[in-house]
Amino acid sequence: MMNLLTWYFSATGRGEAPFPDPALVSVTLQIPNPMHLPTPPHLGTLRSNKVPVSMGSQVQEELTVLVTGFQPFRSEYPINPSWEIARNLPEYLPPLRAKDPNSRYAVNIPPVRILVHSEPIRVSYKTVRELVPTLWEDTYLGRKIDIVIHIGMAGPRLMYQIESRGHRTGYKSLDVDGKHLDDLDGKRDEDWIWHNLPDELRTDLNMQDIWERWQQHSSNDMDLRISDDAGHYLCDFIYYSSLSTCYKQDKERKVLFFHVPADPAEAVIKQGQELAVNLIRSIVESEVARKQKTAETEL
Repeated sequence: MMNLLTWYFSATGRGEAPFPDPALVSVTLQIPNPMHLPTPPHLGTLRSNKVPVSMGSQVQEELTVLVTGFQPFRSEYPINPSWEIARNLPEYLPPLRAKDPNSRYAVNIPPVRILVHSEPIRVSYKTVRELVPTLWEDTYLGRKIDIVIHIGMAGPRLMYQIESRGHRTGYKSLDVDGKHLDDLDGKRDEDWIWHNLPDELRTDLNMQDIWERWQQHSSNDMDLRISDDAGHYLCDFIYYSSLSTCYKQDKERKVLFFHVPADPAEAVIKQGQELAVNLIRSIVESEVARKQKTAETEL
């Protein structure tokens, strides 16, 4: 006769999806000899592309959003807020609380993993040129990337911009290595990496819908904008590099550039983190809503 032994474990997260609240996990074993009971197992961190959601026993694929930030590049700005914002983002997109007045606008979305690139990116044309294609390989750090958000520093004004397009040419400023883009590209003939590509590439994300949702999820006093000019420096360059990589691979261009103020004050960094989380939520909601609408149209 077999005996059943069940252990119960309390599984808690950081107040974020996929475990926003404490959960009870049971492990049941068949024990042939009740006099020799095994030691309760040690449960390590389980990593999977599927995570449990709160409704019943349904298992839902998680989305992965990759976020990057830059190193400092100006003497007057020894701290680059883009990296300070990126590196402190939560591992998972926190769930909306029911009391959140904006929750009525929300779309039912899957768990969203926020994967931050391991280090701030050097403000160098060569570094960016070599790095970006690796972000769009079949997997990045073992995970399929669904959306990429590049964060960069703009001017001192307290406004936040999402960029709609990147530019192929027009890069006149030196990078931190004292190099022009022309030094890297050389003669722009048929062997040029961006030969025959459009002078401008736009994201395939629905900017207007994302901006509207972003406003709904954020404080009314936040200055949130859509911009068509990412600045023709490394911010613009990394954006076009990502857009063009997807373009050349015939992938949907699920990438966005997020410009943040240059102010490194702790309160401003925290504000930027909150807005980055709201932006990620808005992007995912917009994509889920788009797919739902497409599916309904095809019925």
